Amino acid sequence: MSKSNFLKLSRTVITGAPGTGKTSVIKVLEARGFYCFHEVIRDMTAKARQEEPKKEHVSNPLVFVKDPYTFNKDLLNARLAHYKQVETLEKGPYFFDRGIHDVLAYMDFFNQEYGKEFEKTCQENTYDTVFILPPWEEIYISDHERLETFEESEAIHDQLLSTYKRFGHTPINVPKTTVNERISFILEQLNAK
Repeated sequence: MSKSNFLKLSRTVITGAPGTGKTSVIKVLEARGFYCFHEVIRDMTAKARQEEPKKEHVSNPLVFVKDPYTFNKDLLNARLAHYKQVETLEKGPYFFDRGIHDVLAYMDFFNQEYGKEFEKTCQENTYDTVFILPPWEEIYISDHERLETFEESEAIHDQLLSTYKRFGHTPINVPKTTVNERISFILEQLNAK
């Protein structure tokens, strides 16, 4: 399927709980010539962890930061910058490894307060299509930046669904299969619009 078949579709989010294969999908889409925006939180979490190392298991990356609200605001702004960058580029589609709304989903999951500017940013900046990759225990691996257990990953999946729906999106569930088959599914869904 060629990129020209996508017509006016421009912003497509690939989201899901940690360890569901999002980044693998994004990397192959990029290798196929699609413009992809990469996730920013892994670098932010790694930097925070270096500054505040902890030995015990924690699933919330904000335990490593001195100011969680500012960390989330910076994350929101980084994703918003990716979103707005599309306006300076040629016709898409553009794929995002996580979207703006993921910030609120995680803040809600960890019971963190946020101001109205967070909700306003999500209301004013929506995506054309949202794909969600479900939790998949067979491929799940935790590491120094992916802090959640598989059970927490399942709960985060539910929160992501809820948050995207709250802002008017209808996430499309991507089947558990090979990366290439997942990409074929995503492109077929986009071409069917």
